[in-house]
Order: sequence, then structure tokens, then C-alpha cells
Amino acid sequence: FLPLQGHVVRNWKVRWFVLLQDKLLYYKIEGGKKEPSPKGRILLDGCTITCPCLEYENRPLLIKLKTKTNTDYFLECCSREERDSWALDITGAIHAGHPVQVQELHRMKNSFKLLENISLQNIVERMYDSSAGIKLTRNLDQGNRYKETFTGSALVDWLISNSFAVSRFEAVTLASMLMDENFIRPVGVRSTEAMRSSNPSEKFLDDSTALYMFAESSKKNTSSKEEVHFNISELSGTIVKQGFLVKQGHKRKNWKVRKFVLRADPAFLHYYDPTKEDNKPVGGFSLRGCLISALEDNGVPAGVKGNVQGNLFKIITKNDIHYYIQASSKAERVQWIEAIKPLT
Repeated sequence: FLPLQGHVVRNWKVRWFVLLQDKLLYYKIEGGKKEPSPKGRILLDGCTITCPCLEYENRPLLIKLKTKTNTDYFLECCSREERDSWALDITGAIHAGHPVQVQELHRMKNSFKLLENISLQNIVERMYDSSAGIKLTRNLDQGNRYKETFTGSALVDWLISNSFAVSRFEAVTLASMLMDENFIRPVGVRSTEAMRSSNPSEKFLDDSTALYMFAESSKKNTSSKEEVHFNISELSGTIVKQGFLVKQGHKRKNWKVRKFVLRADPAFLHYYDPTKEDNKPVGGFSLRGCLISALEDNGVPAGVKGNVQGNLFKIITKNDIHYYIQASSKAERVQWIEAIKPLT
């Protein structure tokens, strides 16, 4: 599952994607089941790919595909790892008839070649640019709210997209140099603890939970929990797993794709509507005292509506609320169950 922005009506819809050698097919999910015929296709011959794509501030994990007829497609992934994996596979398919280019792609992905005579001051000046610079946002960490910060992974994406680096390893090295020269500084627990590492390659974190800011913008602004829309403790846990799953609604019993985020300490499972612009959960619950089990695929279990595709599992909260969730495969269902069980 990937959210896709329509190229005619510019809204976001979640689709099931299948990558073939020369095209990317996407399918509509109706009633918990993939429709037999594709909703559309993206022809990869002559296509160009942009990754990371930073055109949408609220959607930092985008892949942009431009066809040879100049039609733009934006695909959003659930994590940096998923995005990079899709981008590599799509690029491989685009260049499938050119094995030398595929080899070069893999070489660049794993190589390190720091740009010569690079000016850190020039990078910082570009970072400050109001239109093309690094996006500064408010972020929460351990109950504290920090103004004008950016995450480690956001800086890595920005350095690559602005051609200061050609690989994530190189971008992390550049970011570490910016930190060593006191252009940027870590804020919050994760990035500050990493700064104390004796291994230079681990001092800067290519991570969406590690916060940084410009060194001269070192003031933090904390706020009380009452001022935060969502319970800070719920959303402050370590992310254990995240991905797209299909969930049955409580009232209308219809099936919709949701982005699920599993957190530990405290143990919560939140779900988000990936078609919305904000990054706020539309629901979630504590996992303490929950029961989780796989559901058999032969027939539709009681409590489940619609012609579902299978790979179902059920979570019953300690308040006896039943959640029916569908994974894309048996293997994915097992992975989610094994990740959730220890947290109940």
C-alpha cells in the first residue's frame, strides 16, 4: 500500500502497487479486497525518478515519478527504509534494459566519495534559504516542545536533494561535519546521547526521531501537556514497527487503509489516515491487557463484514473493544502479531 496523489484531481488515495519490469500498476481496495483490474498504470519507459522528494512539507517520504509525457506521480512511503527500497527497485526497473546503469546505481548507493573543496558555510547559507532551505518545524521530545528544529533524516534528505551528497552515508558525514564545526547542534534525548558516542559515524543520526537545530537557535520552548492536542506520553514511545494495514471501522464496518505505528514504553498502537495532510492519529489504544490472535482464512469470521481477502488478525482491548485488521500477506500478519504480543 502507498498513498498516491492523483494527477488530475490532486487529492491523495491509498492504492495497492505492483511493480513489473516495465510498469507500475496500482489497484483500488474495495470492501477489504483488491479489485481484479488495475485502477491505473505508470509506464516506466523514459520515466525519471526523484528521491528524496521534498515538494510537500507535510509529506517528507515522497517518491516523484515523471513520465516521458511529463505526467507527475507522487507516491508516499511509510518509512525512510521503505521509500529507499521502493526507489531502488523502481530505478532498477526503469533501467532494466541497461545493466551497466543498474550496476552504477548500486555502486552509488553503497559508495562514499566526499565532495572536494566543499564549503560548509555555503551549505548552511542554503539551509537558511526561506524557499529552498531546510524546513523548520516544532517538535516534541520527552514532553518538551522545541521550536525551529529539523530531524536527522530530514537533513540527510535535504543534502541529497540539493546535490551536496550522493548517498546517505555521505550526507551523514557532511551533517557530522556541520555539527563538529558548531553550525548545527543536537536537541532532545536521542540526538544528544548520540553526540557522546565515541564512534564518529554514530554521532549524527539519520533518524526521524533525532532532533537538531541551528546552533544559534538554541532556545527551547516547553509547554504544558494541556496545550498539546494529543497525550504526550502516548506518542513519546519508541517506534517499534510501522506500516500500512487495512482496518474495519467500528460503526460503518467498512474497510480502509490506515498507517499503523506501534510504540513501546509506553505500549500503544496508533493509526493514521494517510490521505490527510496533518500527521495526527485518527485513533489508537493502549496495548496493556490486550489479546491478539490470527483469524482463519477459510470463511469470514463472526464480526467481520465484507468480502475480505484474508490475512486477518484481531486485537481485543482490556475494555473489550474488538479491532479487525488485515495484513497484505501471511508473513506480514505474523510480523505484526510477533511485534505486538510482547507489549500486551
